Amino acid sequence: MKKIIITLSLIGLIAMSCSKAPNKFAIQKQNIGLLTDSTQVKDIVALFKLDSVVKRDKGNKFAIDDNIEIFEKGGAHLLTLSPKSVLDSTSTIETIKIIDKRFKTLEGLNSTSTFGDIKSKTEIKKIENTIKNIVIFIENSPVYLTIDKKNLPAEFQFDMSKKIEAINIPDTAKIKYFMIGW
Repeated sequence: MKKIIITLSLIGLIAMSCSKAPNKFAIQKQNIGLLTDSTQVKDIVALFKLDSVVKRDKGNKFAIDDNIEIFEKGGAHLLTLSPKSVLDSTSTIETIKIIDKRFKTLEGLNSTSTFGDIKSKTEIKKIENTIKNIVIFIENSPVYLTIDKKNLPAEFQFDMSKKIEAINIPDTAKIKYFMIGW
């Protein structure tokens, strides 16, 4: 009986030591490291307790137009978060702007990727033409990427009515904003 208890204890210890902590820089469908699509604004300080959380508050209430910025203790800007609801600390996060290049999708995309990387590693759902940028949505992903229209051929830079296809975007075009929308 003693041998069985010791054996089971050892197996349990080995199993627990083999489990990996979540990667703080992994971008997945419903989470970025420990931050999930259901994380509430009030929990952000606890999640990023080793980092600096910068937010504007008015009487401990958060405003929608007041982004929450996450910085490493060393000063590197990691993320900018925007809550869904005005003045609600129980609100979840609506959008996340990825600043730090260490944050990567499972396909290896990060804030320093190019359009060539996007094309080769993901399936593009759609491309939207805006005034100054194009927005690229990734299939089955909360990730969307913005590229400055200055990277496009001249005939696409100033005409919002023109349909822009992947073939019209140079592979060397760099990402301007790397975003997550939940």
